[in-house]
Amino acid sequence: MSNETTEANNTTVTTEATAQPEATAQPEATAQPEATKQPEATKQPETSGPRDTIYIGKKPLMAYVTSTLIQLSNIPCVSIKARGMSIGRAVDVSQIISRKTENAGYSIGNIKIGSEALESQDGRMRNVSTIEIEVKRN
Repeated sequence: MSNETTEANNTTVTTEATAQPEATAQPEATAQPEATKQPEATKQPETSGPRDTIYIGKKPLMAYVTSTLIQLSNIPCVSIKARGMSIGRAVDVSQIISRKTENAGYSIGNIKIGSEALESQDGRMRNVSTIEIEVKRN
């Protein structure tokens, strides 16, 4: 047992010895990213605040339902936005929230439909359909 403890002590001593040069190398490495982190810190206050819009994409359906319910627990109204092929998924998210959680008191508010002109990869302008569904907490 005493041999094992001395071996363990030796390994801890060697790891401590190797940890010290790494510790001196880390502050130098972190000094450079701190300079790059400062512009990021200025970006964070611009995006901070309540996130009242959920953008629907290609993730699983329940991921959007969960994030919408989390936002509805913090703020009274959330907008679900989608365009193109994701419009059906946005409708599904709003219907799941309103039908499956009727007892919780969520309802669908205003629904806005429209289109946006986007430039396609070949350089032509295309119209893409959009939808915005408002889900409210009663």
